[in-house]
Amino acid sequence: MPIRSTTGAATLLAILALGVSPLLGSSSLRAQTQLGPQVRAFVAVDAPVVALVHAKVIDGTGAAARTDQTVILKDGLIESIGPSETHPVPDAAEVLDLSGKTLLPGFVMLHEHLFYPAGAGNYNTLSFSFPRLYLAGGVTTMRTGGSMAPYEDINVKRAIDAGQALGPTMDVTGPYLNGPGLPIPGVKGLRGPEDARRMVDFWVGEGSTSFKAYMQISRAELSASAEAVHAHGMKLTGHLCSVTYREAADLGIDNLEHGFMAATDFVANKEPDQCPRGARNSLLEVDLEGEAFQSLIGHLVEMGVTVTSTNTVFEASTPGRTPPPPGAYAAMTVESREAHLRARARMGRGDPSAQTRLFAKNLEMEKAFYDAGGLLVVGTDPTGNGGVVSGYSNQRALELLVEGGFTVPEAVRIATLNGAVYLGLDTSIGSIEAGKEADLIVVAGDVATDVAAITRMELVFKDGVGFDSAKLFASVKGTVGIR
Repeated sequence: MPIRSTTGAATLLAILALGVSPLLGSSSLRAQTQLGPQVRAFVAVDAPVVALVHAKVIDGTGAAARTDQTVILKDGLIESIGPSETHPVPDAAEVLDLSGKTLLPGFVMLHEHLFYPAGAGNYNTLSFSFPRLYLAGGVTTMRTGGSMAPYEDINVKRAIDAGQALGPTMDVTGPYLNGPGLPIPGVKGLRGPEDARRMVDFWVGEGSTSFKAYMQISRAELSASAEAVHAHGMKLTGHLCSVTYREAADLGIDNLEHGFMAATDFVANKEPDQCPRGARNSLLEVDLEGEAFQSLIGHLVEMGVTVTSTNTVFEASTPGRTPPPPGAYAAMTVESREAHLRARARMGRGDPSAQTRLFAKNLEMEKAFYDAGGLLVVGTDPTGNGGVVSGYSNQRALELLVEGGFTVPEAVRIATLNGAVYLGLDTSIGSIEAGKEADLIVVAGDVATDVAAITRMELVFKDGVGFDSAKLFASVKGTVGIR
């Protein structure tokens, strides 16, 4: 859902000359980063050696939870893991007793934004509050699933990498690759395939590390975009409409956003390169056991296309669904909160039963894709009617995966290791394994038996440094919507 950015990150201007590489940092670079005072203020644990003892561990591989485990962190990496009864604890370690708590890998989420609706058709880039909220909610690595202020996103990423701002490691998409016809000033209308290639090449030079196609792109422009992106060793995702999922797979797309909510494959008499009417109604008629759907998911799996689940943004506009938690409302400005409440009051218009059925149908379609062997990843898309607030939504995303039929270990894998696999970073992040970076989440409670415990995060470790989740959440109170 691309939207126009109206504010900048003025407070970051003084630190943008630090010049960190636009690519995701290596372990050695990240481990050597010196944290600035505004980052250091939120650090709760920072020692060369840390022992996390007596934890329940859900390691991100999809394996069942292991009880009473000890995990040793050293110099920003996971050194070892084993049963607490027999696993040695180094004498010099700072020891944290995690009895009654769950240890998870840091989330790797792939449809995030730094922008948010500000009312009356305006949208602000929140370069202060959103990176903090993502980290508070357990996100240690993220991809922006579309950028409306690409220079701002790139500069925020560089400030985080340099230790001068709080937030996850970021994979930053360039501006949306879209054809003409979208009435949003911040989105360029491509002038053909060569223009798409030029746009990709330019933004790679400026620091973008991935790209996203959007609804009105033509097949020729999508093909050219994929070729150009792949020539740089990067990946292309898409929120599509004019191009079907099957066509996009054949044209080289790597990732499809929003589960199957954006699929136009089932619309009768769809015109080529045109967004059809009734796309979502067509999804309600799809037989999940029928040839049309089974053929599509089989083709996506065969072509190696990843699908991103973004059910938090759809839940926010579905009548009768869980509203944002109190903390999310407290994070909003008064104006943003009132605008969202007005939007919720309007949700019953139209056919609320159809919206409810469509939400449930998409959960089923995502599960069917996963069961067929597809790589399912997750993100939250904090746009829509303003009910999706970063951090809180990332926790909710895990709950929605479980609601969709996944076990807790499967849901954790989708939110961690699967994202790392897509980014090509699974040898360094995404699971709790010796030798990987110490990106971890400490939760008060047993997530394995009560997924709602995910909202009780205490610490989020990034590169072995433990950040105070509650303090991060509190630091942005009343800012979401303006900064």
